[in-house]
Amino acid sequence: MTTDNQLKEMVKQKYSEIALQEKEANQASCCGSGCCSTEVYNIMSDDYSTLEGYNPDADLGLGCGLPTQFARIQKGNTVIDLGSGAGNDCFIARQETGEAGKVIGIDFTPAMIEKARANAEKLQFNNVEFRQGDIEHMPVSANTADVIVSNCVLNLVPNKDGVFKEIFRVLKPGGHFSISDIVLDGSLPPKIQAAAEMYAGCVSGAIQKQDYLALITNNGFINITIQKEKVIDIPGDILAQYLTMDEIAQFKASHTGIYSITVYAEKPAAASCCGPDCCK
Repeated sequence: MTTDNQLKEMVKQKYSEIALQEKEANQASCCGSGCCSTEVYNIMSDDYSTLEGYNPDADLGLGCGLPTQFARIQKGNTVIDLGSGAGNDCFIARQETGEAGKVIGIDFTPAMIEKARANAEKLQFNNVEFRQGDIEHMPVSANTADVIVSNCVLNLVPNKDGVFKEIFRVLKPGGHFSISDIVLDGSLPPKIQAAAEMYAGCVSGAIQKQDYLALITNNGFINITIQKEKVIDIPGDILAQYLTMDEIAQFKASHTGIYSITVYAEKPAAASCCGPDCCK
């Protein structure tokens, strides 16, 4: 049985390798995991290039949505990006929050932090910083952020409930998040669920959509809205690395749905504690 710590170390190693890859290699694989498909297209990621603040050096093609597009960031806001990678969403958020605001990127992969800091230095952004840390234990004080964004990251974290508790703690009362993630409708084949490469590729770490939304509700958030949803279709040559042809046919016949969703939710304005039960 693979432990949570082992899974996290595997993800850290894989994303350290991804930090050194070209964007095209990441886009041709399942969320940058290296399981490259001969069907070369973006399996998960959306196109950022038309958004203001976009910087191609920071775009590794690893996302599964455009959370910053839906995040309702205002001038002067403090924004935190969870799993900030090379800084793509941070730099777009900085365009929205302006020089009066602040953007903090958190990532637990040293190679990503180094790449993001180098990009920020080139752009001469003094109000964007990157902190190395675990998003289950954010290196941020309580009630700091107006907005939290994240793009295809929580599905990589074994303890998703712990992350939502931290999001609640770090958001200011009345603050909100917009998070893009991978969720399921139905059961993945055990071979895919157990495959380390597919875990680092955002698929086998995904949980059921209703369970994901329940975690948000149970941690005290309100006004939960799915801002965008799209189907993720894994090419047959990627599936063939884990399943036999008969197993692929069974998987496709099962109608298991793999989705990218972008979810919005708010911390209640009257909230004064770090979760729904902490004031009892």
